[in-house]
Amino acid sequence: MKVFVKVKAGAKENKITPPPLKLWSKGDRENEYYLVSVKEPPTQGRANNAVIKLLAKNFSVMTSAIVLKRGATSKLKVFEIIGL
Repeated sequence: MKVFVKVKAGAKENKITPPPLKLWSKGDRENEYYLVSVKEPPTQGRANNAVIKLLAKNFSVMTSAIVLKRGATSKLKVFEIIGL
């Protein structure tokens, strides 16, 4: 299962906001992204690791089941959850 994420690093709290439950029109793919806020700074992959931990908790899987597929240095990321 692929999960599209928009990350805000350096936030005040760790939080996941799921995408809205509405159909999107062509060109409006922004509504598909989970909004993930993490306290960690975006340096040395620390924010990415924090996002993986939050996603693992949210989807009730181990952190080793989540792989960052695209966007290591971008705010927009694609993660794959193995086994879902």
